[in-house]
Amino acid sequence: MRRPAIFWRFKALSPVKYALGALVLGAFGGLVQAADYSGPLFDAHLHYNEEAWNGQAGPHPLEDVLARMQRNGVQAIVANSRPNDGTKALAEAREQTRVAGVTVVPFIRLYRNRADYNNWFQDESIYAMVQAEFARGTAAGPYRGIGEFHLYDSANANGPVAKKLMQFAEQNGLAVLAHVDDVAIDLLLAHAPKARLIWAHTGIGGTPMARVEALLAKYPQLMGELSYRPGLTCDEGQLCPEWRALLLKYPTRFLIGSDTWVNQRWLYYDDLMRGYRRWLGDLPPAVARRIAWDNGAALFLTPKP
Repeated sequence: MRRPAIFWRFKALSPVKYALGALVLGAFGGLVQAADYSGPLFDAHLHYNEEAWNGQAGPHPLEDVLARMQRNGVQAIVANSRPNDGTKALAEAREQTRVAGVTVVPFIRLYRNRADYNNWFQDESIYAMVQAEFARGTAAGPYRGIGEFHLYDSANANGPVAKKLMQFAEQNGLAVLAHVDDVAIDLLLAHAPKARLIWAHTGIGGTPMARVEALLAKYPQLMGELSYRPGLTCDEGQLCPEWRALLLKYPTRFLIGSDTWVNQRWLYYDDLMRGYRRWLGDLPPAVARRIAWDNGAALFLTPKP
């Protein structure tokens, strides 16, 4: 069989020229984008708020949101909603979630309405509501966490109800999903040193990377959730170098989420999940799988599916 002329040209190269050619080919090879992550996803920050479903009369009924999860390979969710009726609706849809292949992990949200955002940390009726919800549980099983809650002033982490809720979570093995700054992380965990705290958006307010890393080192039970995190990705949706280094250093400490806090986030749910798959594909496969699925499954799914 006659070999292509290009074969003879490469064969005739001197060793030095061959080495130079290999370097050039290697450089071009490095420009090839890694394949997107294709495994299961655990959405660890999902809201099914009143305006989304509104007793199934809203723009995103159960059929709609479960279809979005299913087609994006989302196989488990942390559901926390304003009010908690949205989470209960997901928990009660046992047959629909089974068909969609989605496991619902219910959290108790502190907000009955938007007014609760600003004073939950000192409102004793919120504490009573959390206790009552925890005692009732859901159709999908017991509540597994509290939150998401917000602290617009980190000093309010020392509010009487904030302190009691952290201690309640610690005593009952509940995770806490908190949208707070780095100062509040220290204050909240001072109330309950053994509590499992999930830092929503992991320093969204501009916390320096060195401070994020220091908190992860200080608190072994602290997890970082990565929705809405400016500076996470750079060119073409790939991880920025400092974030890639941090995820490689702490692969067991991060989760992903959609944060569907407004209806627009439901409209872009496909894009959000594609974005995760893109930068996860830039990580070693075992690390990508951990962040995408294993870390959430280890926290909330027993036994693992």
